[in-house]
Amino acid sequence: MIFMMWLKGNLEQQYKKNELLGRGSMHVFSCEQFQKLMVASGFLGPWHSLVDLGAGDGATTAHVAHLFEKVYATDISAPMRWALAKRKFTVLDVEKWYENSPFNVILCLNLLDRCDRPNTLLRRLKSSLTPGGRLVVALVLPFSPYVEVGERGDHKPSEYLPIKGNGLEGQIASLVDRVFTPLNLRCLAWSKLPYLCEGDLGQAYYFLDDVVFVLEAQPDNSRYSASEWMNTEPSGRKCCNILEQQSGNERNTVRIMQEYRRAILASDNELNVQI
Repeated sequence: MIFMMWLKGNLEQQYKKNELLGRGSMHVFSCEQFQKLMVASGFLGPWHSLVDLGAGDGATTAHVAHLFEKVYATDISAPMRWALAKRKFTVLDVEKWYENSPFNVILCLNLLDRCDRPNTLLRRLKSSLTPGGRLVVALVLPFSPYVEVGERGDHKPSEYLPIKGNGLEGQIASLVDRVFTPLNLRCLAWSKLPYLCEGDLGQAYYFLDDVVFVLEAQPDNSRYSASEWMNTEPSGRKCCNILEQQSGNERNTVRIMQEYRRAILASDNELNVQI
């Protein structure tokens, strides 16, 4: 945990330097991987509008921009906003981006762990989707938030995300059950992908594990839980339920893997990275 906070601090400082040098591109997914995630979530369109929050220099946005009629982006950094405008994206104010909603697809990639008020942001994201739209959230796990500039002044967020659990499966289960589900954000697909960003003089690239979730907003009066929809695939077929044979942490791990069995991408996750 301490190492992750140190690494994120280092990355934040390097991020500032890269802004001035025109460096710092990041890679989360390719167009092919993004389309596989959309298909796995059952999203077939419309592809009218996309907004990428905290888009950086827009490298990842550019991979999928051609799929949409209108592409919006935000970033807190002035040099990065200039880079986004150079790519012909419509740059929105970081505090007022939602005024242009609703959007068919919203990207929130590696932002929740750097956001001072992540719960407030998730509620805003949900309300800014079109009916049937998709929210794509990427998050480095294990979860270790680091806020460069926040109300507390100690690099800790003002709002707490209750993400617990041992191992990747445990953290995914906690994120879905304790963060997404209470906000009526239903997870339709997920995948683990390598998160690559340009490094510094000491290391050419930084490599972290990103977990990408595709979410759909549910009505506020919905009271579903993960266990209520885990057994049904989009085709209506039932998944094999072996939860009765498990208990405790084993049950939690098996449950999360069953919930997303239909959504695990049959991809070797090979990346064609151009940075």
